[in-house]
Amino acid sequence: MAFDVARIRGLFPALGDGWIHFDGSAGMLVPEQVASAVSTAMRAPVSGPGGTFPASERAESIVAAARRAIADLAGAEPEGVVLGPSATVLLDRLVDALSETWTLGDDVVLSRLDEQANIAPWVRAMKRVGGTVSWGEIDIETCELPAWQYEELVGPRTKAVSVTCASGSVGTRPDVATVVEIAKKAGAIVVVDATYAAPFVPLDLDALGADVVVLSAQAWGGPAVGALVFRDPELLEQIPSRALDPLATGAERLELGPHAYPLLAGVVASIDYLAGLDDAAAGSRRERLLTSLGSAKSYHAGLLAQLSTELHALPHVMVIGSATRRIPTLAFTVADRKAADVARHLSSRNVCAFADEGSTGVFAALGVGEVGGAVRIGLAHYSNVFEVNQLVRVLEELG
Repeated sequence: MAFDVARIRGLFPALGDGWIHFDGSAGMLVPEQVASAVSTAMRAPVSGPGGTFPASERAESIVAAARRAIADLAGAEPEGVVLGPSATVLLDRLVDALSETWTLGDDVVLSRLDEQANIAPWVRAMKRVGGTVSWGEIDIETCELPAWQYEELVGPRTKAVSVTCASGSVGTRPDVATVVEIAKKAGAIVVVDATYAAPFVPLDLDALGADVVVLSAQAWGGPAVGALVFRDPELLEQIPSRALDPLATGAERLELGPHAYPLLAGVVASIDYLAGLDDAAAGSRRERLLTSLGSAKSYHAGLLAQLSTELHALPHVMVIGSATRRIPTLAFTVADRKAADVARHLSSRNVCAFADEGSTGVFAALGVGEVGGAVRIGLAHYSNVFEVNQLVRVLEELG
């Protein structure tokens, strides 16, 4: 395998700003080929679908290409790909449709490992119907999400189980396959958020077993486009439609209004970029994606291990969690310093990182707010050893 980080860095014009970008959890920088695809599509005549003239046919071909590209990434069928302005909007729309048939006493199972965007729609829906929410809890020492607890959480009134494929805060990758297996025995629909996993881990929807996977192209350097990927496209016909067109079928039943066609063109380019992370990858786009993301996974595992080892060696820094399976994301605290102050110090040294006060989400569940919050570090495809070493040197100054 050939993951050449120097070559990959050359694909990102924004890296010339002189900053070290460890803000990957908010979305990666945009590769040049994605920006070019969007601008090219904006210069071409594109109309609405349904016409017999070139501009309309171009719109239809862009949408079809985006569905195929997302399907290749997830290991699914294009007919099961719902496209929209963001993963958050689409998830909210999906939950609203699903909950239309739920009643008093029904239950959904969520996890404390998930981001707030994955939690809020379900909580609102259960308040509306008079249902309950059960929670998968985190091991506060390791930040693991034990799968065995779902045997007790999932019951006969459980309508849905929602769980993340990887945490964008602490990097943990839970045993989703086991959670899915337990949920399926109860007949619950399973929605998996793969937003943070998709840039680093090869996805296979059939192997995962989830009914729906949530994706955000921004996570891997694509434009602001989200997607819901259904393992069985027929499930779309069983969910109450949210489309403006009462005759809408398939994926269009959960799509609202016209698409941003230039951005969809950028989605295709961004997945082609993922397929080319390993310059030795060959075969179909799906095959190249599996090879390239496998290479990325290996590269980032080594980089994360080095970062974690060096941070553990700093006596004033505490790394949060020690999950065995993870994406290249971690969080830490600095003794006697608030996370916001640490983030400002990093920024003064041209290092981008986010501070989280610990008032909501994963860090609230871990009680991090009591020690002034945590700093989140999200590595990206273009992160390298030099940048890791520079981060450690800047943190040494706080000792």
